[in-house]
Amino acid sequence: MSSRTVGLLAMTTALVCWTGFALSIRGIGTSSLTPADVAVLRFAVPLLVLSPWIPRTWRRLRTERPLVVLALCAGAAPHFVASAIGGHLTSAALVGSVIPGVVPLFVAGLASLIWRVRTSPVQLLGLLVIVAGVVVSVLTVGSGAQAAGVAALAVAGLAWSVYTLALRATGLDPVGAALTVCTACLIGALLAIGIGITPSHLFPATATVSDVVLYGLVQGVGVGVLASLGYTIAVRRLGAEPAATLSAISPVLVTLAAIPMFGERPTAATLASVGLFIAGVLVFNLAGLRAARRAARFRPRAPLPEMPGATDTAAAPRRPPSP
Repeated sequence: MSSRTVGLLAMTTALVCWTGFALSIRGIGTSSLTPADVAVLRFAVPLLVLSPWIPRTWRRLRTERPLVVLALCAGAAPHFVASAIGGHLTSAALVGSVIPGVVPLFVAGLASLIWRVRTSPVQLLGLLVIVAGVVVSVLTVGSGAQAAGVAALAVAGLAWSVYTLALRATGLDPVGAALTVCTACLIGALLAIGIGITPSHLFPATATVSDVVLYGLVQGVGVGVLASLGYTIAVRRLGAEPAATLSAISPVLVTLAAIPMFGERPTAATLASVGLFIAGVLVFNLAGLRAARRAARFRPRAPLPEMPGATDTAAAPRRPPSP
């Protein structure tokens, strides 16, 4: 099997898992599970699958900065909660487009504040298109509850942006970061259920077995394990630019799949907002990848000899990874 075929299969796996995330978040309200139950499945299953790497992660975690670990966990947990709220109040199409759509917007803003990372004019154009998508989403929803749902999805995107930047700063590998986040979020979900903050149908065993299996596979195995591995393999086999371009297919798949699953008929305004998010993300990511490729082309392969009288300067921080 060729490298390109492996990359396309891996990217297809990631797209299916991302689509499953948006659809399953939208479907929590019609299942026998509560959001807290889904959170338990989302974080417990990857923890079990990746458990052989726990000792190695623990050794590395002891040398990690506490603030970075806090940012990792503080980004992942609110992302899930806000996604669940937004999915309950809006549509699957908006879940699949708003969250990944606003991530570049927040990542660029936070990176500018923290690391003084500059955004190119073309990327700024992409961010303006994303803002236009947010405006269209808010102005065209049918009720105040739906507007609140769009706001919740934007908060989910902000939380994922914090997680993205924490990944940029951590010394943990992807498996270590996933184990750290899953452990902290699972403990938080179990505590919330245990002290009665949120209801649960999982531990009284009133949830149906089919829902437990479905959400364990989609959220735990699919989103928690396969999506991350699939996208990583796709980037390595296809290249970052093609992978980033193909990732924009996900909102389209979610919109189409929601029609038979939930009976959602996207309005012209919804399709317009989804189109704006896709266009903005593509412009932002592709411009960033081309800039990075140009920078790598002109980067010297060997260190240049130090000029007489030169002083050491701090290296500028690299751009954080785009979602």
